[in-house]
Amino acid sequence: MASRPPLLTMNRITKSFPGVRALDGVDLEVQAGEVHCLLGQNGAGKSTLIKVLAGAHQPDDGEITWGGEPVSLTSPIAAMRLGIATIYQELDLVGGLSVAENVFLGNEPTSAGFVVRGARARAAAGRLLERLGHPEIDPARLVGELSAAQQQIVSMARALSHEVRLIVMDEPSAALDPDEVDNLFRIVAELTADGVAVVYISHRLEEIRRIGDRVTVLKDGRSVAGGLPADTTPTRDIVALMTGRTVEHVFPDRPGGTDGAAAARDPVLRVEGLTRGGEFAPLDLELRPGEIVGLAGLVGSGRSEILETIYGARRPDAGRVLVDGVPLRPGSVRAAVRAGIGLAPEERKAQALLMLESVGSNVSVSTLSRYSRAGWLDRRAERAAAHRAVRELSLRPDDPDAAIRTLSGGNQQKAVLARWLLRGCKVLLLDEPTRGVDIGARAELYTVIRRLADEGLAVLLVSSEVPEVLGLADRVLVLREGSVVHTAQARELDEHRVLDLVMEGNPTP
Repeated sequence: MASRPPLLTMNRITKSFPGVRALDGVDLEVQAGEVHCLLGQNGAGKSTLIKVLAGAHQPDDGEITWGGEPVSLTSPIAAMRLGIATIYQELDLVGGLSVAENVFLGNEPTSAGFVVRGARARAAAGRLLERLGHPEIDPARLVGELSAAQQQIVSMARALSHEVRLIVMDEPSAALDPDEVDNLFRIVAELTADGVAVVYISHRLEEIRRIGDRVTVLKDGRSVAGGLPADTTPTRDIVALMTGRTVEHVFPDRPGGTDGAAAARDPVLRVEGLTRGGEFAPLDLELRPGEIVGLAGLVGSGRSEILETIYGARRPDAGRVLVDGVPLRPGSVRAAVRAGIGLAPEERKAQALLMLESVGSNVSVSTLSRYSRAGWLDRRAERAAAHRAVRELSLRPDDPDAAIRTLSGGNQQKAVLARWLLRGCKVLLLDEPTRGVDIGARAELYTVIRRLADEGLAVLLVSSEVPEVLGLADRVLVLREGSVVHTAQARELDEHRVLDLVMEGNPTP
């Protein structure tokens, strides 16, 4: 008996944009019922490839077959009619619509020829959310009121509202805590057991081991390996294929942290009894120049809320924040920035970057007053200062006139750091600094962050990835349900100990 053809094949796919050849003969083969992992650094062509698969981009050349038959994916609707659903990393939800309205947007359920709305649509959405393990999400609630993790679930529910045969998941675990990742993997296992194929994109290689069947690796717009076994291919081989080099040491050497020169310095940041009801309990914290302190905890443990309250984006119920011994006005971003505090937020594209502007404009936006005279902006001085900050962080391309939207995730994050470097901040708050950043660029970012600390910057770091916190921070505060349950030097902890504490820990006296 002849074997069944692959569900999907993409042969010799090419796609060019003005001045850029994004795909240069990419091949991808996906079987029904498998999890096929797509790996590559930012800029390797993954996003362009999945947009071709989703019908959002038309290839310049190449062939796509579906179940052995040639097809033309002329639009997202054409892809969806075949049963191809895509969950993008940058979620395409409408914040002003309800959960149910987003779930069925463009695919409204009908009965007797009429669109089903109101209670019946909410009930249908509720069933999908229950299947996804999140019955607590109210289908009537506005999507804009949900957390990033909950919005991810809504996007998955929308994909499942169609008769899907293949789902593309782009960094689906980026905003999820370990329990939610386990739930995601349960859903994926159920889908593949029913014959649905999953194309899974992630920078977390440990996830590939857990969930993947086969791996295709892209580099510089080309497929450099396809059909590799996900569970047995050595990590060093995957990294070498992705980067063209081996990455032996991901984290830079720690020079001593609070056991070294930093311990002898006076705190630049002090947090005394800071609290915000329903988000985090009274917090005391000291941060010294040259020190990196990490906050480890699950999504919802209060990590991001602490950073945003220190930064003045949220007003505390009690307590105070001091910089160099001077109390800041509560709930004032202006006061925090003037005192020398900078924030690189989790959602950098939505909250930190001006996506339609140049790199230089993004870097200099917090310091424009320095280059203004009598209401006129000295563009030459502004551009020169931005260029110096860009060069100092080895941002690529080394061009302040480049459009920020064309940069990789790692270089966009460097632009945010360059902004605060140019501002001369004393305290840098980093919320998920490597979200959506590939393994090679992560190593570069870690080196940049450590160098800035070595030069005297105080860094407060939040990350969902425990190895990142332990590898980069000098000292770690472990959070559980808004309370600090343990404080220790990073070298005294390991991943298992931290996970035990965030799951079952009791607050320290």
